[in-house]
Amino acid sequence: MKDNSVDNSPTVATAGCRFPRHRQSASRARAFVRAFLATVEAGERYRETGELVVSELVANAVEHARTPPDRLIEVMCALHGGVLRVEVHDGDPAPPRPRRADAYDDRGRGLVLVEALSAAWGHGSRVGAVGKCVWAVIALGPASVPVAAPSSTPRGESTPATALDAGRTPTLR
Repeated sequence: MKDNSVDNSPTVATAGCRFPRHRQSASRARAFVRAFLATVEAGERYRETGELVVSELVANAVEHARTPPDRLIEVMCALHGGVLRVEVHDGDPAPPRPRRADAYDDRGRGLVLVEALSAAWGHGSRVGAVGKCVWAVIALGPASVPVAAPSSTPRGESTPATALDAGRTPTLR
């Protein structure tokens, strides 16, 4: 029998990792999310979707963010009462620009996938730091509800970005 229960506990776990602006960073970010979720009870339920979403967000940061070479991309994850929130911080303040790829394009579907797989997603300025944060909330099951900030914002709309661990805004090196 499949367990469809929702974890309604407060924050279960948070973790963060930094990556260079390099094309291999998306696969390394997937491995980071996989390792993080392996340490959390019920984390396996979020693994495939979490890996795909973070991979797309990091790939966008690598390809499109005009982040200086000496700045790193930061990925943060948190499992909050039944939802997984992932954040990707980069040094470019410009918002992500979703586009619709046509049937023959082999690129341009990243944010479309993020929107399809997430209960909510958005972006915002990094308070006290350079750049932006693009976030996504992954909720499993009909009883799951996104955390307060994303649920009050329509998909893809900007909101102020906050770090996952008690309001700390990560700094990029």
